[in-house]
Amino acid sequence: MTSKIGDTISPTDWWHTDIIDMRPGQIRFRGTPVEELIGNVSFPQMIWFMLREGLPSEAQAKLLEAALVAAVDHGPQAPSIAVARMGVTCGQSLNGAMASAVNTLDDVHGGAGEQAVELYLRIEARQSSGEALEAAVSAELDDYTESARGKFVPGFGHRFHKPTDPRAPRLLALVDEAAGAGTVSGVYAAIALSVEAELAKRKGTALAMNIDGVTAVIFAELGFAPPLARGIFCLSRSVGILAHAWEQMNQGGRNKGPTPPGDRWRYDGPNPIED
Repeated sequence: MTSKIGDTISPTDWWHTDIIDMRPGQIRFRGTPVEELIGNVSFPQMIWFMLREGLPSEAQAKLLEAALVAAVDHGPQAPSIAVARMGVTCGQSLNGAMASAVNTLDDVHGGAGEQAVELYLRIEARQSSGEALEAAVSAELDDYTESARGKFVPGFGHRFHKPTDPRAPRLLALVDEAAGAGTVSGVYAAIALSVEAELAKRKGTALAMNIDGVTAVIFAELGFAPPLARGIFCLSRSVGILAHAWEQMNQGGRNKGPTPPGDRWRYDGPNPIED
């Protein structure tokens, strides 16, 4: 509804939602009493249920769960994990460390999954308009230049895992199984593999599909909107963030920065101090 300054707005019109109805002694999620969900619905199913209408099938939930499991952690060198551990040594609580860490999951660190889903959807739209897969992939990759979308193709390439991200083959195998069972179409897996092949051809070397690229396949196959790919990744990575924050809390340590005290940064200004 729209209102002018000074209008009286009913509290029931201030917030409105289709997600939850709650009254004393009653909680219903999308019309279903919570007691009917507890013990009968898995956490991946509940994520789906809260984000979309209806419950997923067990097969759909299993595929979503696989994506959630695969992305939980990537070590203290990952900025989100490092921030959580540093925050704890600065006196942050677990929830404070988790909040700080999740806030680093933005366009560069954490956003590639959303961007990869968008890429796959654009390629699929070209296919639906009659373009062959290879031509659609080539046309979209041509956009990744300094003057257009940027030189990094989201979902492909990894600083550590070369030539293969160990998470990708396993997840793709699960997508293939799901496609064989009719749970998903397999269209987006084929698109991602075609992107990977075209990038290898252009660069002359293998460019691994990374965790963002392969989980984007699953999110696209399951019909999640691109922004939800990032949100679900945040849910997944929060598990690793919590684990590292808790571990650091038990290890102790005070005011730990990103590098050990003996390792100094490089100073590029005037009059450097000579060692």
